[in-house]
Amino acid sequence: MTTADLAEQFRHLQNQLREVWHTTELFDNSDADIVVIPSLSIDQRELLKIEGSHHYEERLLFSLIRLHNPRTRLIYVTSQPLHPSVIDYYLQLLPGIPFSHARDRLLLLSAYDSSLKPLTQKILERPRLMERIRQALQLEKSYMICYNSSPWERELSLALGVPLYACDPDLQDWGTKSGSRQIFAESGVPHPDGSSSVWNAQELTQAAVDLWERQPTLQRMVVKLNEGISGEANAILDLRPIQELAPQKASHQERMEAISDRLPFLGFQAKAETWENFSGRIPELGAIVEAFIEGDIKRSPSVQGRITPDGKVEILSTHDQILGGPDGQIYLGCRFPADETYRLRLQELGLKVGKKLAEKGALERFGVDFVAVRHPDAEEGQWELQAIEINLRKGGTTHPFMTLKLLTNGRYDLSTGLFYSKQGRPKYYIATDNLQKDRYRGLLPNDLMDIIAHHKLHFDTGTETGTVFHLMGCLSEFGKLGLTSIGDSMQQAEEIYNKVEKVLDEETKIRPNYFNSSFYPIPPITWRGNG
Repeated sequence: MTTADLAEQFRHLQNQLREVWHTTELFDNSDADIVVIPSLSIDQRELLKIEGSHHYEERLLFSLIRLHNPRTRLIYVTSQPLHPSVIDYYLQLLPGIPFSHARDRLLLLSAYDSSLKPLTQKILERPRLMERIRQALQLEKSYMICYNSSPWERELSLALGVPLYACDPDLQDWGTKSGSRQIFAESGVPHPDGSSSVWNAQELTQAAVDLWERQPTLQRMVVKLNEGISGEANAILDLRPIQELAPQKASHQERMEAISDRLPFLGFQAKAETWENFSGRIPELGAIVEAFIEGDIKRSPSVQGRITPDGKVEILSTHDQILGGPDGQIYLGCRFPADETYRLRLQELGLKVGKKLAEKGALERFGVDFVAVRHPDAEEGQWELQAIEINLRKGGTTHPFMTLKLLTNGRYDLSTGLFYSKQGRPKYYIATDNLQKDRYRGLLPNDLMDIIAHHKLHFDTGTETGTVFHLMGCLSEFGKLGLTSIGDSMQQAEEIYNKVEKVLDEETKIRPNYFNSSFYPIPPITWRGNG
């Protein structure tokens, strides 16, 4: 079968989504067999920059909450088996559904493979595993979801005969740094001045000098690998030490030489990154350079949307992202919703981007990251918004919002940018993938469950407040945990979050081990009966 034939077959499968679920309501609420493939099918070397990244397959476990529909069945595949306590935790969140009933409709499968390759590739290498998936499905009402779509997911979709509810991999360029800039330009969304893709250090030098000459007052630039995630593949080019070579002060050639000399000393955001490695990735992934947006009062909001099987563009949420790292480039977490002074504007700009992506043929989730700046002379509440990146995948803000939506069965109100539960209460949350401390290392999932139960940290389905935990597999080895703290106000959400952190700190106090004069965390002891 030719490549063109495979592409046509894939499109035919995706069209089945439109034929079976021709409205959003039907798609969201129908009985279905859902195959969840939480593969991070991205450049694996870039993924290594994120500690505990091999546990990020757990981020789509919010999908288990879909089992609240008593006729939905779900197949969840992972590289390594998930801890039973983690699965029990999610199933016990389901309101009004007996645990055993939900568990009977969940099939957990594993490739038993911890190698450094995407999960989807591991599945394709195991025909018997694929056959188990296929035999468990009612094909006429099945679909597959994933973290991000690559040729691996397309191949698996075709092999299983199950439509993939995600963007066609041939369109993934629109989610790269250079592709994002092109979409922004075509849709009339403001974005920083910068370059198209460059493929070596010389082209990067030329693009940086051209940008500087267009904007002589620039102080810094951002260099980004085209396919980096969470800001880990960004670097800062600081022009302030070479201001004597700014345009109109020196020649073009002098600037070229100065920029070239400074590239090895870029301010890398990933801890262990070096120029030798970074420059070696440019020919493989491509890179861009763009103006760094300066500002004393600066935030990093985002807007999320989806393109439905029937071609409509919906805005799902807005967030204020919490960033860290040396220059505030690395994603740590988020607050929902975004500030009221610009959240409706975010929705408008996100809709423009979504419509342009839909014209290109994109499907399902998209997110747009912005930088918001309030200048000293601006009136109160006036913010300048600049779009900096499109994500055609389930990003760090996807699972917190979907967790809230599925747990409360509520609705997002476009007129206010707020989310209302079934009881009509507006809901707020603060979420992170990066609550990480050395003192948390060694905590097992069961230890965490003990702490949650003893201190009543769990999400309460009655009040619809509390904390939902994720990335629990990261905890023992990396001391890293994800959580979403939900409240009836932002202040309450932050109080709930702070309580969780305080409790974890108290429960992992360092105490002396008199047997070896070292120190170790003392977990809580829970008696579990005989044996």
